[in-house]
Amino acid sequence: MATADQIKMLVQSHFDSNDDRFRTLVLQIAASEAKKGHQTFARDLRGILDKYNTKSNKIIPFNKELDGLMRTELSDAKLTDLVVNKEIKSRIEKVLLEYWQKDKLNKYGLTNRRKILLTGKPGTGKTLTASVLAGRTKLPLCTIVMDKLVTKYMGETSVKLRQIFDFISHNPAIYLFDEFDTIGSERSLDNDVGEIRRILNSFLQFIEQDESDSIIVAATNNPQLLDKALFRRFDDVIHYNLPDRDQVIKLISNKLGSFNHGLLSLEKVADEALTLSHSDITMACNNAVKEAILKGLDYIDEDLIMRMIIERKEVYLRGGS
Repeated sequence: MATADQIKMLVQSHFDSNDDRFRTLVLQIAASEAKKGHQTFARDLRGILDKYNTKSNKIIPFNKELDGLMRTELSDAKLTDLVVNKEIKSRIEKVLLEYWQKDKLNKYGLTNRRKILLTGKPGTGKTLTASVLAGRTKLPLCTIVMDKLVTKYMGETSVKLRQIFDFISHNPAIYLFDEFDTIGSERSLDNDVGEIRRILNSFLQFIEQDESDSIIVAATNNPQLLDKALFRRFDDVIHYNLPDRDQVIKLISNKLGSFNHGLLSLEKVADEALTLSHSDITMACNNAVKEAILKGLDYIDEDLIMRMIIERKEVYLRGGS
């Protein structure tokens, strides 16, 4: 059943008329009950919320004391939404399996993989992975707003980090530290009177001490900048690459859906898109679908999708990449 702290927060949320906070707490209680094997009760709780929620991915203004440090949403992302290689998908499945069966692991003195580092180029699926973890575990997805976390005032960032980890310890969720190199840079690179070193040391201390039921995900586009001491604090490190030819074909096919009437040579389109990331290909497909809709077409031909892919490639050429 709900803990004493959760009951107190539920009551407080009611009298504060904070419906979003109330919903999040109910989701946390439902997740906790499901882990105990009380599946029917957990489903009933979620069913009550679903009845009154108009959108499952609604943004929730979370927790006033964190003062904008965290952005929270409810995710319905599925593992099939991720178009990645078999190794990455297998490792994500292991994180989920260990989460669902962590009580079994605990009986043998073992803990589930809870601290995950994701590295790779922008747009390759790191943030979507965090959404999938939230969607499959039915936990809220809480993204740390890094530009609010890191400040120029000495010691303030470490204080905010402590607030975040205190919150993590009492509120099970998927916590995403995106652009993680902002606080995880190699300590020898510090040129700011030791402040970055202090921030990193604080994070190392907090993540090592964390024994919560939450899953902490850190994502970076620049793993080479990370301090080597960080890597051993994570239970798993997963590296993401640009999609290969087969993944590009699958991604384009998925995104175009019913607008693909077999008029496309997906192999030819994939060859053109090979240097793009997952998010760039998704954007090109979405732009093609929108243009088809606005022109009153129920299909997308090869010229249209190729034009949209070339437009995405030109973005980087114009930027000097």
